[in-house]
Amino acid sequence: MKRILVINPGSLSTKIAVFEEEEEKISTTLYHPSEELSKYPTVYAQCTFRKNTIIDFLKKNELSPKDFNCVVGRGGLLHPIESGTFVVNEKMKEDMINARYGEHASNLGAILADEIAKENDAMAFIVDPVVVDEMVDFARLSGYPIFKRISIFHALNQKAVGRDVAEKMGKRYEDCNFVVAHMGGGISIGAHMRGRVVDVNNALNGEGPFSPERCGTVPTTQLLELCFSGNWTFKQMKEKIKGKGGFIAHLGTNDARKVLKMIEAGDKHAGLIFNALAYQISKWICKMATILKGDIDAVILTGGLAHSEQLVSLVKERVGFLAPVEVVPGGDEMRALASGALRALRGEEKVKYYD
Repeated sequence: MKRILVINPGSLSTKIAVFEEEEEKISTTLYHPSEELSKYPTVYAQCTFRKNTIIDFLKKNELSPKDFNCVVGRGGLLHPIESGTFVVNEKMKEDMINARYGEHASNLGAILADEIAKENDAMAFIVDPVVVDEMVDFARLSGYPIFKRISIFHALNQKAVGRDVAEKMGKRYEDCNFVVAHMGGGISIGAHMRGRVVDVNNALNGEGPFSPERCGTVPTTQLLELCFSGNWTFKQMKEKIKGKGGFIAHLGTNDARKVLKMIEAGDKHAGLIFNALAYQISKWICKMATILKGDIDAVILTGGLAHSEQLVSLVKERVGFLAPVEVVPGGDEMRALASGALRALRGEEKVKYYD
């Protein structure tokens, strides 16, 4: 029996789960007060504190690092890599520790996994981080050479639901074509061609449909005029694109449930914005259908917003002509991480090495 510890660090929390083979035995979210984390000058400086909270949680459940065959962490910001399960090595840790490609709490996933795995001489992995890059060359191009489209998206969940839907269809993920829309605080829509995400919007930095927190693709000249107006700092402009755009800019909240209540109360503007969200998601799904030349096994709607029957219904109306629409609400990152580690332990998937 393979026992796996899963670690998923967030900005103010660390999610923990224990799996025995495919079965989740224990899961929790360890919350960290902002005043505690503010003591640390960098994300990496939080490592010992977070590790100790994990060890304490294991002790309370009569477990220790020596009880695990492997530890898998959420992957963070690295240079672009292909999809798969990666062994945590020194090069990966060096880039995470130094925040070479950006500082984010998810960078601690690999470091914590390695620290805890070492206590049992076990394997430490990451699986499908956000920087997975399988885009075809012509999809990277823009209309000007210095501007290149970048692959940053919800790779972990998109790949996981792709495998789940393929299995449901009695097929291998690697034999299917899907358009997968992860709809959450950020929205990423990927074209999955025979197991590879050959095109996807950069969900982190504003490309694609707007979302509860991001403005999405906007008219370029208007954006330039704002940037050079002298009224806004670089930081303020970044916040408009990521963090304070979308629902927040239009309606003052990033909570889709509150937006729906506003609509139920007769707020026509809220209804317009909600319908525009559904339309933009649908439009980008149809854009991604072009690279698959219409050969699509299914359109998959996932992420937190897929819990909204109203949103799902509006999107289905517009994209149902492409292919059957499968709805997989939420995003079970912990199970996806455990599954990737388990495939590696069983030899079903060749492990990869970061360089």
